[in-house]
Amino acid sequence: MYIVYVLYSVQFDKIYVGFTNNLENRFKSHNELGTKGWTIKFRPWTILHTETFNDKSSAMKRERQLKSAGGRAFIRELLQQRSQ
Repeated sequence: MYIVYVLYSVQFDKIYVGFTNNLENRFKSHNELGTKGWTIKFRPWTILHTETFNDKSSAMKRERQLKSAGGRAFIRELLQQRSQ
């Protein structure tokens, strides 16, 4: 099982989209354990959205969709709904 996830940094108004087969460990890596990479600069992160897929290729396809302009618009809409 693979999970596509959207992280949000409230403090920096940043969005990160990724996929994993272990969300708990991956989230911990983004927020605590990681020592390099883009996400360490914008900690702390919260999980804004997740979607589950049975296979890696479907998860990768959805990740690409969410990283597109339309996907970013969808994510910004989620943020607006969350703040209301």
